Amino acid sequence: MKKFCLYIVLIVFILPLSFVSCKKKIESDPVKIPASINTLEVAFDSTQISTFFQKYPKLKTYQNDVENLYRKHNFHYIWFDKDGLNEFSGILYNKVNNLSSEGIETEIPYKTKFDTIYYNPGKNKKASVDTELLSSSLYFFYSNKVYEGIDKQKTIDLEWFLPRKKQTYVHFLDSLLINPSLINKEEKGVLKQYYLLRDVLQKYQKIEKKGNWSTIELDPAIKSFKPGDSATTIAQIRKYLFLTDAISSDSKSIVYDSDLEAGILNFKKSSGSPVNNIILPQHIKYMNVPITERIKTIMVNMERCRWISNDITKSKELIVVNIPAYELTFFRDGKPEVKSKVVVGKTVNKTVIFSAPMKYIVFRPYWNIPTSILKKEILPGIEKNPNYLAQHNMEWNKNSVRQKPGPTNSLGLVKFLFPNSNDIYLHDTPSKSLFNRDSRAFSHGCIRVARPRDLATAIMKNDPKWDAEKINAKMDSGDEYWYTLKEKIPVYIGYFTVWVDTEGLVHFYDDVYKRDEKLAALLFENREDLKTAE
Repeated sequence: MKKFCLYIVLIVFILPLSFVSCKKKIESDPVKIPASINTLEVAFDSTQISTFFQKYPKLKTYQNDVENLYRKHNFHYIWFDKDGLNEFSGILYNKVNNLSSEGIETEIPYKTKFDTIYYNPGKNKKASVDTELLSSSLYFFYSNKVYEGIDKQKTIDLEWFLPRKKQTYVHFLDSLLINPSLINKEEKGVLKQYYLLRDVLQKYQKIEKKGNWSTIELDPAIKSFKPGDSATTIAQIRKYLFLTDAISSDSKSIVYDSDLEAGILNFKKSSGSPVNNIILPQHIKYMNVPITERIKTIMVNMERCRWISNDITKSKELIVVNIPAYELTFFRDGKPEVKSKVVVGKTVNKTVIFSAPMKYIVFRPYWNIPTSILKKEILPGIEKNPNYLAQHNMEWNKNSVRQKPGPTNSLGLVKFLFPNSNDIYLHDTPSKSLFNRDSRAFSHGCIRVARPRDLATAIMKNDPKWDAEKINAKMDSGDEYWYTLKEKIPVYIGYFTVWVDTEGLVHFYDDVYKRDEKLAALLFENREDLKTAE
């Protein structure tokens, strides 16, 4: 009995000691930090993080990220080394102070505090919890503004339904601490277009700073300029073309010479005008858009780029529609294979900004009349004209109406389906003349394609059972025929009012749905000249 009691006593005393020992071992096992990160082998009290954000409430939005960061690093200082604040902290501070070059105009929280720290780095030799956590918060502030942009709910409120990229910036910081120069590279999966626009922005900002973007004056009596003409206006146009890189030098000549002609052809190519050497008042009106407006447009579209992951460009096949450009591009292996003009929705029937995978191509399709069109257009037409359906090649289909296949069908001879709740798809059209218009917002929301045969041929290119001849045969005769794609193709319908193409030309497009102003109102907090009423 005595032995049994002794055994119990031993268990009571030894077992808790073993748990304490295990707990100490668990707590003392540090999270592995990459060996090449030169940090202090010193930890701070984790409860100080909560205290810090009470002291700096404007940074509280980054508290979860900061906590995750230090949990990963076992609450070690990461912004200090044996010499004080590390190299990357200074680089980050300079980046934050130059956010305008990244297309961002916003208030930097506690800027005076940051200035005090980084203007006097020599006074920060000793590790400080406040300075440490301020630096981490500054990093997440920068990452949020430059890489992520405004939050998802706000983009949904702006009717932007393309999927937002999902990124974490906790692990990326390790790479930056090892190699600070990475912050200057095209990192973190931001759409490459962002960096192209950033270069244009910085060029336009320099022009704005010099103040040499002036209004081109035009005599109302002059209807056009052609090679050989001379006028003061010609010299002003030449200056504009030089500033925008359409020509390489400015001779200041008032004569419309061959150099100016080459510049005009470049200008028209980028502005979407018919490419010829005639200068019309509408071209000068385009040139006279204030540089402040151009800068605002670039910044707004850089923000849109932040929302899209560069991963989409890794798709083997991809279809992109840019609504303001009225253009569709089919990419294969990252290269444009088909480009086509498109017609998009009217302002009262806006084409939705979203993405979905294409699954089917339908040759000689029926057009099932949407309920809204049936009520507003078809039924009133039938009431006025009993032969309305026959005259429009339509028929009753149960309780609805559909248009029969054929060249007069409103969907044309082929449609491309990517099933979605918006009931939007790509299709041919018998109304070919609309593609000759500069502004092409005429549809009920779907997207009409100028080159549907070429698009179908390109999509079906790798199917040995199909060729251009068979595709043409299916489009030009027979009944409705459904083709199922062997591999789904992502379709992205986006909205960019400025774009830099593969040749480096900058294209500005009309804001057809007036979406830029709403986004600009969210972005520009400090620059009154960039704020505009909705």
